[in-house]
Amino acid sequence: TFKTQDKLGKERGDEEFTFYDGPPFATGLPHYGHILAGTIKDVVTRHAVMSGKHVERRAGWDCHGLPVEYEIDQKLNITHRDQVLEMGIDKYNETCRSIVTRYTKEWESTVTRLGRWIDFENDYKTMDPTFMESVWWVFRQLFDKGLVYQGYKVMPFSMACGTPLSNFEAGLNYKDVRDPAVVVNFPLVDDESVALVAWTTTPWTLPSNIALCVHPTMDYVKIEDKKTGSKYILSKGRLPQLYPIMNNKKKWKPDKAGEHFEILESMKGADLVGKKYKPIFDFFVGTPGSDQYWRVISDNYVTDDAGTGIVHQAPAFGEDDYRVCLAHGVIAKGKDLPCPVDGNGCFTDEVPPVAGKNVKDADDALIKLLKESGRLVQKDNLDHSYPFCWRSDTPLIYKAVPSWFIKVEEIRDKIVANNNKTYWVPNQVKEGRFHNWLVDARDWAVSRNRFWGTPIPIWASEDMSEVVCIGSIDELAELSGVRVDDLHRETVDKIEIPSKKNPGTVLRRIDEVFDCWFESGSMPYAQQHYPFENKERFEKGFPADFIAEGLDQTRGWFYTLMVLATALFDKPAFKNLIVNGLVLAGDGKKMSKRLKNYPDPNVVISKYGADALRLYLINSPVVRAESLKFQEAGVLGVVKEVFLPLYNAFRFFLQNVERWEENGGKFVPSTDKVKATTNATDIWISAATQGLIKYVQEEMAAYRLYTVMPALVTFVTQLTNWYVRLNRDRLKGLEGDDADAEAETGLQVLYDVLLDVTMLMAPFTPFITEYFYQELRKMQPSYKDRVDGGGASNPVMPGKSDSVHYLPLPKYDESRLNEDAVQAMEALQAVVELGRNAREKRNISLRTPIKSVAVVLRNPSQVVVDGITGPLKTYILSELNAWDFQVIPKENEHDWVTLSLIPDFKILGKKLGKNMKAAKAKITGLTHEEAVAALESGSLEVEGVAIDTKTEVVSKLSFSKEGEEWEATPSQEGDVVVAIDCTQDEAILSAGKSRELINHVQQLRKAAGLDLKDIVEVFFSEEEGIASTEKAVAMNVSLFETKFKGNVPLPKKFAPSWSVPLRSDNVEVGGSKVEVAICRPALAAKNGLSDSVSMFLSTVDPATVGAGATLSCTVDGASHSVKEGEDFWLSAAAKVKATKAVSWMS
Repeated sequence: TFKTQDKLGKERGDEEFTFYDGPPFATGLPHYGHILAGTIKDVVTRHAVMSGKHVERRAGWDCHGLPVEYEIDQKLNITHRDQVLEMGIDKYNETCRSIVTRYTKEWESTVTRLGRWIDFENDYKTMDPTFMESVWWVFRQLFDKGLVYQGYKVMPFSMACGTPLSNFEAGLNYKDVRDPAVVVNFPLVDDESVALVAWTTTPWTLPSNIALCVHPTMDYVKIEDKKTGSKYILSKGRLPQLYPIMNNKKKWKPDKAGEHFEILESMKGADLVGKKYKPIFDFFVGTPGSDQYWRVISDNYVTDDAGTGIVHQAPAFGEDDYRVCLAHGVIAKGKDLPCPVDGNGCFTDEVPPVAGKNVKDADDALIKLLKESGRLVQKDNLDHSYPFCWRSDTPLIYKAVPSWFIKVEEIRDKIVANNNKTYWVPNQVKEGRFHNWLVDARDWAVSRNRFWGTPIPIWASEDMSEVVCIGSIDELAELSGVRVDDLHRETVDKIEIPSKKNPGTVLRRIDEVFDCWFESGSMPYAQQHYPFENKERFEKGFPADFIAEGLDQTRGWFYTLMVLATALFDKPAFKNLIVNGLVLAGDGKKMSKRLKNYPDPNVVISKYGADALRLYLINSPVVRAESLKFQEAGVLGVVKEVFLPLYNAFRFFLQNVERWEENGGKFVPSTDKVKATTNATDIWISAATQGLIKYVQEEMAAYRLYTVMPALVTFVTQLTNWYVRLNRDRLKGLEGDDADAEAETGLQVLYDVLLDVTMLMAPFTPFITEYFYQELRKMQPSYKDRVDGGGASNPVMPGKSDSVHYLPLPKYDESRLNEDAVQAMEALQAVVELGRNAREKRNISLRTPIKSVAVVLRNPSQVVVDGITGPLKTYILSELNAWDFQVIPKENEHDWVTLSLIPDFKILGKKLGKNMKAAKAKITGLTHEEAVAALESGSLEVEGVAIDTKTEVVSKLSFSKEGEEWEATPSQEGDVVVAIDCTQDEAILSAGKSRELINHVQQLRKAAGLDLKDIVEVFFSEEEGIASTEKAVAMNVSLFETKFKGNVPLPKKFAPSWSVPLRSDNVEVGGSKVEVAICRPALAAKNGLSDSVSMFLSTVDPATVGAGATLSCTVDGASHSVKEGEDFWLSAAAKVKATKAVSWMS
């Protein structure tokens, strides 16, 4: 079906709608996050196709990078890079290649079962040579534009994986840890008796210390410690670091300071800048550039919320340290700096006391050295949150690594400008989180010291004096003489390029591969092998019309797409974006396979269906980038509240079309008949349907799924709970003088609505709508054209086309939009719901009628009044089981309600200030007439201030009519009051009993499996001496004649002896025990007729006898002739009526 839909669009030449699908890793199974994003993508792209667009929907797979390597490292027990080199990069990469598509079949199964249409046969993989070649081209363009450079980057570094991570990856796994916290002294060169003191939670970085940083405007003091006589310089606000008692407000008093320390001198941070101090260790004394080391510098990033207000600087292990030291000339770009830690997080021989030790294991040894040298001032422990590697679950460090960078900072303003051209849902993510990330964006380190990835296409001489960037396989072949068909390291690392600068020497490829985020950011170009193929097609469809992913991609894929598109074309990569939030477990925690705190997606789909899961997800806060606590009960709720009612309405329609056709007609859908209806509810539901189509069209154009789904759900409620229920008897052919014609009109309207809703909901719930369509299409005249391939051909149309998904979405009909009808129906629903509430207050069953209903509406339009007192009145009377209904005229409202005004405190509080109390008293003290006058004039003067009564006060109606017989309920908004007359006289009570009896008969019919057309006779018997049921029937004969087609329920004594009961039961009617039986229709004989003739009559089916007919028979040789209406009757009720056996049947 997917392929056919795609083929039909291509044949029509539908306009292209470009969609990019962010590639997931197939090394794990799909979870709810993938299912959510996939559903959003599927809904939007399906909607686009049904709106006349052609959408290429290719599956893509992220194949390279750390997630794959880490899994292989675990499998092969690899802990060092050297082990990979020993086994061979070719073997290592082949092992990686073997697992990257491990779960693609499971992905395909789950995604397809979910109803998502995406092309798995024509998928792309980031490890495909065509994809990798385009990645090379992207990098070459940036290289040629001068946006690539090599330098050091302090980055989150995984010691276990031996590679730097992106900041995004570093933020994925924080844990609470306990680390040593030490305060160390740094004696000044010009006065060794005075020392600067700094605090750190990473003692292992102290061997690499080359500067101290202060805040230029912060207050610092030189103190003398009374206990030791030592002199220290630190921030005045951080004295409690050395003297913790100062943090105890109960014990510490300022006059106690003299017992602990004396302030010798005060200064600003700027006064300390340039001062030199003695290094802690001499490991880097005398190294190149060390003449600039071990001095005080300043920066505003220093704070006084922890430590001493003096920050130790080890630029190889801190991002701010590197930035500040670079800015002050302590180090220089591209030059070496102290970094005595290898790729596995172990100290090198540059620090002999701890050489070979992991940095985290070296803390104790280094602290011991500090103590021995007299440099340790204080030692403690600190509990804090610390980043861990998201794959190996080991602590990260920050480490300067040689990296290749993209100059993001140079094009940052362009990136921000391009972001402003995009449309995001929700917008606050674009203008908040993403914008803030962009304006502070740093140069992007795109290299990784790994093996399984796209190699960076730079060939260089050993001293980097000659560098060549390759942009294609052809260029590599041209420069090296070697043509390859794979671009992984095992292939290209062996290739050498002859040097042009130094003939006789060669250029070799650098060691690094691309960060996999560079690959996914290159996806728009690489999936189409641009610019080597599909050049015109790509350029025509760029930027993409639509993408969608989770909130976590604001610093991931959304960012890399935007950076590369700006760098290449100075355009955004996409026009429209939906950002989804996170799907959490029901307890609000992250979903965890280990904890098993969420239900298996495949089990949920099997239990409730894919449509229910889809609708649950896209009708939740998660499509507004908020979090969703997944509840399986919520999926079940969709089935109960949406699908079952909709299915019941659909089934009810089919049953009644079948019933209608039994009378000899053929149901053929006709829009003309729908438009010609004069029934108020038909006009309303048609208007509501057209309004829904218009609304969905507008909201989907704005990518607001979160507004579309509530509207669809609300409409289903309106259709099933109101339209179908109000017209149940009419649709069954039980209402009106020309019941069949009325039924057909209603069925035409219901068909029209069901077909429109089926097509409209198809992108959202593809399975149930397909099921509905396959039944609905059979009634279309074009259904016959489906044969011989017609169902899969253009032009598409309902009936002929084999799938609802081939059809265009319905377009709203302006002529059928009818706001008056919608408002009148809203008023009806308010009256009915408030009236029911009033009934409940008095505990009056709906089967018991009420005498009258009165409603007061606050300033209703004449259209609404005319609607509910005219064509909709009978529906109100029926729904409330009332005998009379009236809308109270405006001039009589004061007899029924009191209008009161309440000030809007939020608005008037600011406006009136201290006069608010007096204003409240005046406003709430207005009489009904005064309040009405204030509202009509639009203003009210209070305390000399004019108040706008339309916007600054709230009006409420309350019931005030006297009389115990009245019960009323006002609407929550206070603009409608419904009152019911609760008088319970004999007529009311008997009507209530009659309704109960009718209900019991209907239950018996249902239990007997009877169809609507099946006629029965009803007989009842009461306990001796009680005749309340007969009395009720007697007072409501016409009601029973209408309901039971003339067969009024009769006391059992009137049943012919040969009546055949179909079902009977002992029930309660008005509190009395009654036996009720439904019987097969039978002829009723005249009293005294011979037994032999009566026996003959017992064998005759009443349906075969006409009124006034004469029947003849021969019994025991004797001929008999009997006439209907004289000797027998067609039913017991007809006999009782004719013979006046009871007074109430005359």
